[in-house]
Amino acid sequence: MTRIIAAFDSFKGSLTSREAGEAFRRGVLSVMSEADVRVLSIADGGEGMAEAIYNSIGGKMVTVTASDPVGRAIEASYLITSDDTTAVVAMSAASGLTLLNSEERNPLITSTYGTGELILDAARRGCKHIVVGLGGSGTNDGGSGMLRAMGYRFYDAENRELTTTIDILERVDHIATEARSELLNGLRLTAAVDVDNPLYGESGAAHVFACQKGADNAMIERLDTALRHYAEATDREGAMVAGAGAAGGVGYALHSVLEAEIRSGIDVVLTLIDFDNVARDADIIATGEGALDSQTLHGKAPMGVLRHAKRLGIPVIAIGGKVSNSEKLIKAGFSAVHAITPEGQPLEEAMQHEVATKNMERLAAELFKL
Repeated sequence: MTRIIAAFDSFKGSLTSREAGEAFRRGVLSVMSEADVRVLSIADGGEGMAEAIYNSIGGKMVTVTASDPVGRAIEASYLITSDDTTAVVAMSAASGLTLLNSEERNPLITSTYGTGELILDAARRGCKHIVVGLGGSGTNDGGSGMLRAMGYRFYDAENRELTTTIDILERVDHIATEARSELLNGLRLTAAVDVDNPLYGESGAAHVFACQKGADNAMIERLDTALRHYAEATDREGAMVAGAGAAGGVGYALHSVLEAEIRSGIDVVLTLIDFDNVARDADIIATGEGALDSQTLHGKAPMGVLRHAKRLGIPVIAIGGKVSNSEKLIKAGFSAVHAITPEGQPLEEAMQHEVATKNMERLAAELFKL
């Protein structure tokens, strides 16, 4: 019996991780009914991370009231694993870009306060290890909002408290910890990232990510300068750590202030779902995401799957909604690279849920019918 693992990240705007895997599974079974195809939901740290882990290993999804990036009360969910010791908080749940309409996207004011609330809620429920997935954020506050929710207080040189994002980043002189939540004592935090950007500079949080969060060129320059000041007032060395610039600088706050370990998001996910043991006896692994290109080689989910599969000696097929730079992907170690979208099909049509599902089923059947 041929044993196949289907471990796909989401095809954003078209298929969730689970939907992509199940469509692949149906396609394989349509031509090879005796195959054993196991679907594992994965993510690289961004949107859908908690749900992907839940779909793979269970646990319980907890829904609480938290603040969105502009301070509105919303319902946000995170995962507690079945042993009740670990929580997985995707910061997009409370601080995500998709929670804002285009007029509300302004990284000078948006805040990660709600992410801090979710972390504290998980600690209050007894979790000793909290994984924070950094991706899909609508913020560029250096994690200052998250820290404020945890009891940290920011003051300027005249000892006046600062509470808004740009005021903190531009004017902070020192941080007070007297009101720091006791729930943080003994808590182990892991920042799950899919980028290696520093906090500031040409490849920092503002220059690389703030545009999609509503910043124009002037705002980007202002934010970058402000993040530099913020780092100098807190912990300059930590600003250059790979991943410090993830999610608008939340990686910096987690690592430099809360002493979190920064890890590859996909490696964190694969560890939590016990991927190596589950996949150990597989004959082949299929993985992928919406767009397979040169960016896939830098911390994205398919590369994480490939790294683990190489250690196990299992070949990996990469499948994307669209594919570019396939030569680089093959050189990286994928056995084959395929796009589910037929040549000539318009992108708008290909991204429709039903169309993407059928395309995945068709490609899987074509790959395995021999």
